[in-house]
Amino acid sequence: MDQKTDDRTLSPGLEGVLAGETAIAKVDGLNGKLTYRGYPIGDLVRHGTYAQVADLLWTGEWAPSADLPCAPLTDGVIKSLRALPPGTNAMDALRGAVSAWGAAERPTWPPTPEQARALTAIAPSSLAAFVRIQRGDEPIDPDPSLPLSAGFLYQLNGKRPDAASARALDAYFIVAAEHGFNASTFTARVITSTQSDLASALCGAIGALKGPLHGGAPSEVVSQLHEIGSPERAEKWINDALDRGDRLMGFGHRVYRAYDPRAAALREVAEGMAGTAEWLKLAVAVEDVALRVLKERHPERPLQTNVEFYTAAVLQGVGLPPAIFPATFALARHAGWTAHCIEQGQANRLIRPDVRYVGPAERALPA
Repeated sequence: MDQKTDDRTLSPGLEGVLAGETAIAKVDGLNGKLTYRGYPIGDLVRHGTYAQVADLLWTGEWAPSADLPCAPLTDGVIKSLRALPPGTNAMDALRGAVSAWGAAERPTWPPTPEQARALTAIAPSSLAAFVRIQRGDEPIDPDPSLPLSAGFLYQLNGKRPDAASARALDAYFIVAAEHGFNASTFTARVITSTQSDLASALCGAIGALKGPLHGGAPSEVVSQLHEIGSPERAEKWINDALDRGDRLMGFGHRVYRAYDPRAAALREVAEGMAGTAEWLKLAVAVEDVALRVLKERHPERPLQTNVEFYTAAVLQGVGLPPAIFPATFALARHAGWTAHCIEQGQANRLIRPDVRYVGPAERALPA
């Protein structure tokens, strides 16, 4: 079609374009609601576990007895992690571990819940092993009696986490597990649509999540809160930042026009963590001031708290270093990514959008 007569609607970033159908989750940005298979995210956080939620995403059924411990790593994955140079980005390490797992396991197409469980279970072991190797420690074998989130903390620190920290991280894993056709999930579905394997799809998803516009905000929230330092400094710091044209991290969302329901669920969890009282006090004070200032400056734009804001409070509270916040996000998202790969494989059609050509008209090579 000639570009001058091509009147098809262009949507940069595919915003508002329906690219598929899903029964996995509904993101209602206008009303600030998120449901997994019809269940509200707040109810899942209060009454469920990550293992139950992951199984729900994979199968569509609620299984109260669902269990998902971390899995031991193959020699190939361990060798790939040991070969990484000092200072390697944790997302690169996780992507490499998934690739090494796929090379050894050779998962077939279409993806299955069994493949999803296996890959989701090795991801925390991989990230924990990477962190320990980078700081000169030996990896720790997983404890099969611990659920995935607690098992990750155990392999990371060498001791069983306290109940509050384990519960808080499990709650974070639940709220971060799935969120519709975001960039990384769509990437995974595109790769799956080519009939490539599950490991390849997740390598692509991890690569997409590595980008700071998608997965990097929680660590920046930590830096922002540290810079503010105290509730008394919040208003001046926020106004100065907005005057400079800086982005206020943890506020505003591409989809939500109301308060992010994941942030509400995580704030509730954070408030129950005794060890983060001062940190949470600062976060709540900054949130209150930020929402007021943003409303005063931009009454036409509904800028609300997003999930990254209280993600920072929870991950800081359980003792994770900010450098691995994005990779921890990726661990949680494994359940949703793999669920979408399974769904894509069940009714597959190669994803291949069109593009409008806007370059030079046909012409002859210069003499």
